Amino acid sequence: MRNDAARLLGPPARFEASKLKVLFLGEEIGKPTRIVPRTYTLSHCDFTANLTLTISNIIPRDQLKGWYNKDDVVAEWTKVNGDLFLNVHCYVSGPNPLSAMAAEFRYHIFSKELPLVLEAVLYGDSDLFREHQELMDALVRVYFHSSSNKYNRMECWGPLKDAAMGKGVDNINAYISASKETSHAPKLWGSIFQALVTFLL
Repeated sequence: MRNDAARLLGPPARFEASKLKVLFLGEEIGKPTRIVPRTYTLSHCDFTANLTLTISNIIPRDQLKGWYNKDDVVAEWTKVNGDLFLNVHCYVSGPNPLSAMAAEFRYHIFSKELPLVLEAVLYGDSDLFREHQELMDALVRVYFHSSSNKYNRMECWGPLKDAAMGKGVDNINAYISASKETSHAPKLWGSIFQALVTFLL
């Protein structure tokens, strides 16, 4: 909790490429030709500030446990009616009372550090974005998963090129109607991520 407090009170962390390790899982995932399915799992070490980005076409079960128990962030490319979206998933809180008390705290930390997450994705999967520059215009949808109705929400952060620079924070109000239209938990049926979460829970 002490590390979380420092992260919340201090400025947003700056992305340092030298601290990022990139892992590609799957035979074809290292080739920048296929966008969907494509998933990202970003984990970090509080002591060294090192980051690990795993790129794959599925989310390994052991890494999903890191998302559920720690501060890992998971993202996946999805296509809806011909349009590509980058869906980002952050675990804010579960049914545990202590976890619920920290929901607001964790929500603000994830919101503050999201640009760093997106920078890591852009750098780690640079071949894909070089091959498909149109992805920079894809909308980023952030799903905050929480047992609290207040923080169980989806926010649209705008185009990836803006969200990665932190401009998504300013643009949330312009896109927030998408979140208000879904008053219940985000519906992710059909995604790889939802299938794994359902399996674990």
